[in-house]
Amino acid sequence: MRRTKLGLLTALTAATMLSVAPVAAAAPAASPATACETVYWGSLAKTSTSSTTSSMTNIRTGRHTCFDRMVLDLSGTPAGYSVKYVSALTGIGSGQEVSTTGGARLEILLKAGASPSYNPGATVKTLNYQTFRQQVWLGSFEGQTKVGISTRARLPMRAFVLSGPDQGSRLVIDVAHYWY
Repeated sequence: MRRTKLGLLTALTAATMLSVAPVAAAAPAASPATACETVYWGSLAKTSTSSTTSSMTNIRTGRHTCFDRMVLDLSGTPAGYSVKYVSALTGIGSGQEVSTTGGARLEILLKAGASPSYNPGATVKTLNYQTFRQQVWLGSFEGQTKVGISTRARLPMRAFVLSGPDQGSRLVIDVAHYWY
């Protein structure tokens, strides 16, 4: 009888361990970092020296799963640009500092003037996206246009040019939500 109780106790212990083992061996949930690769992004300046006769016609912003995006539409071929983090955003002709919220400021200098029909509306436009806080119009002067973005922190970013639509092109600036 003693062996039967010991055999029953061993079987019960083994069954308990089997019911616990799958929980302990469960794979961790997928992290957002695996879906948001920013390996080639960084916080250093991004530049291009292309020259153009096109002009900037519009500015758009949007939110994506892993980053916030600003798009500057051009009427023709791609223009040169400089995108970099700065300590203060200043007007292109005046040099006057524009006060913004957020922990960092990203300055976009486009080597193309703004179209005469482009109306920026307010100088500072509040966005309250996950990364973008404000969009700042800094002016257009002598064939160059300057725009700023205040962000919640100095985060990885990238800048690139896309062709289209039609004969136009677009300067795209993405700023990641986090350092992935």
